[in-house]
Amino acid sequence: MTMTLPPFEEVAVFHGHICPGLAFGYRAAEYAKKSLNTGRSEDEEMVTIVENDACMIDAIQYITGCTMGKGNLIFRDHGKPVYTFILRNGNKAVRIAQRPAFGMDTLFPEITEIQARVAAGTASDADQKQMQELRSAMIKKILTAPLDEIYECKEVTPELPERARIFKSVPCQTCGEPVSEQRARVQNGNVVCIPCFDAYTRGW
Repeated sequence: MTMTLPPFEEVAVFHGHICPGLAFGYRAAEYAKKSLNTGRSEDEEMVTIVENDACMIDAIQYITGCTMGKGNLIFRDHGKPVYTFILRNGNKAVRIAQRPAFGMDTLFPEITEIQARVAAGTASDADQKQMQELRSAMIKKILTAPLDEIYECKEVTPELPERARIFKSVPCQTCGEPVSEQRARVQNGNVVCIPCFDAYTRGW
């Protein structure tokens, strides 16, 4: 299969801006498509499990076709730049993890102090300019480096989630808004949505 990728600039239009995170996601998606020899997922042919909710994910969604709305993008809140791509047809999967040595702070350690001054509101115009230059240099490095220099890619045993299901919606008897019956709660005999549910806990 001939693998094609949309231009990085096209992905940036979808995301809203150009940044190192978007570049990381672009290359992760490229690595996945190359490793699995697959095109864009029109339905649920591919499933992607992402372990962070940062800029990378927009590039992965745009390129792979794995999206939250289709149910083939699964978010696990681990705070890690790690992504598992699974093909349903063929039962093949790869886990792609960013190498620690390819981090912004490692490659451009001078940015750490600049970011601290930016966060504190004490950054000078020169600091702002240097930070933009370093970010641009990082983006260029990400987009041009060999894939195996950025990421470690391992074939793994796939753990396939079931396909996305469509559930009936029922009205919340507190706010009146529709809620998927699979997410509804019963409280005092009434069907309610999660925000209206008064959770009971004893501290555990």
